[in-house]
Amino acid sequence: MTGVCRIEPLSGEADLVGAMQVDAESFPAPWTRAMYESELAQPDVCFFVVARTDRSAVAGYCAFRLVVDEMHISNVAVRPSCRKQGIGRRLVEEVLRRASDRRCHRVLLEVRSVNIAARKLYESLGFSAIGIRRGYYDKPADDAVVLACDIQIPEPNPNA
Repeated sequence: MTGVCRIEPLSGEADLVGAMQVDAESFPAPWTRAMYESELAQPDVCFFVVARTDRSAVAGYCAFRLVVDEMHISNVAVRPSCRKQGIGRRLVEEVLRRASDRRCHRVLLEVRSVNIAARKLYESLGFSAIGIRRGYYDKPADDAVVLACDIQIPEPNPNA
C-alpha cells in the first residue's frame, strides 16, 4: 500500500461526496444521495467508515448496519485507482472490530457470485457461504452469495 491508510467514520459533506464518487466508480447501479441520507439519518444503527490515504481523502468506504446482534455490510468499495493495496481488507477488518465491540455474534453480507476477488478476500477474513439469493443483482443480472462470519465474543472479565 502506498503511504498510510486510516479508517475513520464518514464525517461531513466532503466525505459523503467522496463516498458517492467511489460508489459511482465501483458499481453499475450506485446508491443515490437519498439512499445515503436515509442511512445517515439512522446513526444508532447505520454506520459508514471511509479509508483515507495520502493520495485520496476517500479512497474507499464501507456502509454497514446493526440488526439486533448482527452486523450487516451493505457496501464495500474502493476507488479503482486505489485497489490491490489492502484498503478493502482494512475496511472489512474495521467492521469486524466494531461488530465485536458491540458484542455482535455474526457479520453478514452479499457479494456477486462472479466477484471472485471479493469472495476470496472475505473468505480470508473468516467469512463462509451460507446461501444464494437468486437474481439479487441487476445491471448485470447475477446471483448473490450470502456470506457470514461468526464473531467470537470474549467473556467479560469479572475482575475488571
